[in-house]
Amino acid sequence: MPSPTQRALARVPVRLRPFLVRHRRLVKFLLVGGLCFVLTLVVDVQLKATVLEHKPVVALTVATVIGTAVSYVLNRCWSFRADGHRREALLFLLVSAVAIAVNDVPLVVSRYVLDLREPFVGPVVQEAADFLSGMVLGTFVAMLFRYWAMRRWVFTRPAARPGAGPAAAPTAGSALLRTPPPEPGYAATEVPRGMPPDMP
Repeated sequence: MPSPTQRALARVPVRLRPFLVRHRRLVKFLLVGGLCFVLTLVVDVQLKATVLEHKPVVALTVATVIGTAVSYVLNRCWSFRADGHRREALLFLLVSAVAIAVNDVPLVVSRYVLDLREPFVGPVVQEAADFLSGMVLGTFVAMLFRYWAMRRWVFTRPAARPGAGPAAAPTAGSALLRTPPPEPGYAATEVPRGMPPDMP
């Protein structure tokens, strides 16, 4: 039975499929990021409208922490398909802490350096500045940092496929001759037209 990813890929124009498969980790990461962006925005607005009305930086931080927790689960299980281990969780916490700080910096600058807050500006300008600095600029910069750091330090060990035995140690020169197996959920590499099939 086709996986959800394969069913979604079947609806994409044929010309775009090779690009999406080639950059599937980035595409998945961006989809997860979009979902978590909406979640963070909703939580941030609710907190600013209720218990943290006069503490916008705290509201954004709490909302970002919640969104980050959701993104960890989705990225580990889907975007990067990585096995969980203690070192991974610790590195993810460290990367996320830095990303949250990066996310907060534009809002701090907007509010307390540029004074884009009441009574210096009107409420509409204040909320627009908060959204553009915290949710747009801050999230974008933090997303770039998080994607780079996750690929570099966190999700470095791919998950083992069901039923697959332990991987054999590569021999000298075998890495250059062997084509890596396709990632689960994607079709195997196609043989170019005109190429004769492998002889037994």
